[in-house]
Amino acid sequence: MLKKLTLAISAASAFAFSGIAASETFNGPAGEFDVSMTATLASDYIWRGQSQTAGNGAVQGSLDVAHETGLYAGVWASNVDDFAFPGNNGGANMEVDYYFGYGGSITDDITYDLSWATYTYPEASVWNADEVLTSISAYGFTVGAKYAYEAESKLYTYIAYDYELPMEVGLSLGYGQSDYKDPIDATGSNSKYDDWSVGLSKTLVGLDFSLTYTDTDIETETCEAWYGKGDYCDTNVTLAVSKSF
Repeated sequence: MLKKLTLAISAASAFAFSGIAASETFNGPAGEFDVSMTATLASDYIWRGQSQTAGNGAVQGSLDVAHETGLYAGVWASNVDDFAFPGNNGGANMEVDYYFGYGGSITDDITYDLSWATYTYPEASVWNADEVLTSISAYGFTVGAKYAYEAESKLYTYIAYDYELPMEVGLSLGYGQSDYKDPIDATGSNSKYDDWSVGLSKTLVGLDFSLTYTDTDIETETCEAWYGKGDYCDTNVTLAVSKSF
């Protein structure tokens, strides 16, 4: 149960490249718990096809606790580029996310997950957001949705596929669509954009390596209107190295 649950957490969270690859199990009066910590170094921090570090490197970490009932909670953090978050006066360049949820299995091959997450930016709280997330996974495929229900309401829907290639190389394919409440382009007619990714992963000498290609259909003019320049939405190839404890 806990092994399947950790896979569900990894798929449902998807905040960046960190995932749950190892954990410690503890027995207590309240039942069995899995505790996992992950540290990640990445050449970029990509969020739904957009760079959150202006193409620069990212240092990320997570702490996750899962209970045998299917309940779990965790925290994830990364550096970000303050240029991407107007109102951040240089006092903070960090994102800290908190989440909790419930995951389980319908059969040996079908799992589900329902969770809530809050994304916080110290010194730039205007960009804080909350989301409700839900997903179902079966036979390597995951279909999910994430809804931000506050002022900048938007719905993110996605489909992903994971497959193990020869030599224990993991293949990950993803496609998502962000649907905003208000238009996002200069014409005022488009409130959506798509992103997609292709990734390879491999565990070597106790480290998890991943190489991921990402892109979006965001127009350069739209990206420049958001960030002041267009390179936040460029095609990207990101290398990440993770270690779980």
